[in-house]
Amino acid sequence: MTNWIEISAEYSGKSGKLSATRRRWQRYFFLGLATNLVFWALAFLYLKVTPSTYTSQSAINLPGAASNANVTLPGIGQASYENSSPYSSTSTQDPRENYKFIAESEPVLKTAAALANMPAQKFGKPRIKVLDNTTMMTVEFQGASPEEARNKSLAFYKALELRLNQLRTQEGIRRDVGFQTSLDSSQKKLQSAQKRLSDYKARSGLNSDEQIKDLTTNIEQLRRQRAEIQAQQQQASTRLAQLSANLKLSPGQATDAFVLQTDQIFQQNLKNYSESSGAVVALESKFLPSHPTVVAEKAKRDAAREAVLARGQSLLGRSVSLTSLQQLNLSSTNSGTASREALLQQLITVQADQKGLTAQAQALDQQISQLENRLKNLGQLESNLDALKRDMQVAEAVFSSTLTRLDIGKSNAFGSYPLIQIVAEPSLPNSSSSPKKLYVFFGAAAGSAFATSGLVLLWLRDQKRKNITPKDI
Repeated sequence: MTNWIEISAEYSGKSGKLSATRRRWQRYFFLGLATNLVFWALAFLYLKVTPSTYTSQSAINLPGAASNANVTLPGIGQASYENSSPYSSTSTQDPRENYKFIAESEPVLKTAAALANMPAQKFGKPRIKVLDNTTMMTVEFQGASPEEARNKSLAFYKALELRLNQLRTQEGIRRDVGFQTSLDSSQKKLQSAQKRLSDYKARSGLNSDEQIKDLTTNIEQLRRQRAEIQAQQQQASTRLAQLSANLKLSPGQATDAFVLQTDQIFQQNLKNYSESSGAVVALESKFLPSHPTVVAEKAKRDAAREAVLARGQSLLGRSVSLTSLQQLNLSSTNSGTASREALLQQLITVQADQKGLTAQAQALDQQISQLENRLKNLGQLESNLDALKRDMQVAEAVFSSTLTRLDIGKSNAFGSYPLIQIVAEPSLPNSSSSPKKLYVFFGAAAGSAFATSGLVLLWLRDQKRKNITPKDI
């Protein structure tokens, strides 16, 4: 009886332990099941509630090439500019960081939001990443739809270009103000130098160094002409002396003979006198000197002689005799007289040439003397002219160089803010970037695994504690 009771008590104890163990296991099982259900329910709820987000990706490049230009102004000087590479600085400055700051600035984002027709809060900010060891930058924009994400990127690039152009314009205006001040100052100096030079030219009569060179050349040419004329004059004098000796006439007598020869009235009177003289001789051989015919012809001869003398005196301007007139008479038909007439013509021609050469020589001497005096005066003024010219050239070089640098500066608008190149156009995403189902399911599975593992470990620890008896203690 006692054994039965002990067996029954022992069986009852084991049965109670099994029942308690089963209850604890069920409690942990249902707790783990509830925990897993919560994890997966939250995951599916997140996927359903969270709106899909699409990301448009693009990339831009900041060129790093340098450029330069040289402009040569003939006779004045040269101007140059150099646009160094933004990456050539030895400091740690990276121009891409500047562009990143500008791209994330409020004016760019507000302008982009306005272009995209949406509030600035909804437009958001881009995700910009600078790629190391390159000149590239990546830009990402998120949107509720693929089209919205891409439109945001396109509006962002337009706004960024507008902002960069504004900065370039502002920089150009400030640079132009400085250049314009320098340009105005150099222009005033140039105008002052030009005025001093022009006033000095007008006052002195010296315009350029070429004027002195031309004057020296003219003097040398006149001297050569004078030497040639003097040689011709000497030759004419020798020829004149020879002809005068041959004709036994002075040059003045030869001139008088030629004057008488060319006067038709004198020649007609002389002809009448010769004819009347011949007629008188013929009549005297036939008639007595008192014959009326002889007397009449002598009267006619005398009248012709008076006419010859009167015309000769009128032509020569002095008293003449019939003998001298006959000596100067060139009219004849014999060959000897014709040769004499030719020699007289040569004598007159040579005399005229000699007088012309003498007059030319005198005129050349006067011109040479005047030009030498002028050359001497201009030589004294040349040093002042050169000094004024140098001042004007320096002022002109400064002005031209400043003006050229101003024009080049206007054309070089990308010195501080280089052009950006969109090497990858904003993409139209095919799938959403968030939420990512794989990550959500992986998180839910990881949470379930961790929770289940924790509950199992708790159950095992609890089970181990329950199996410890007071006898073991």
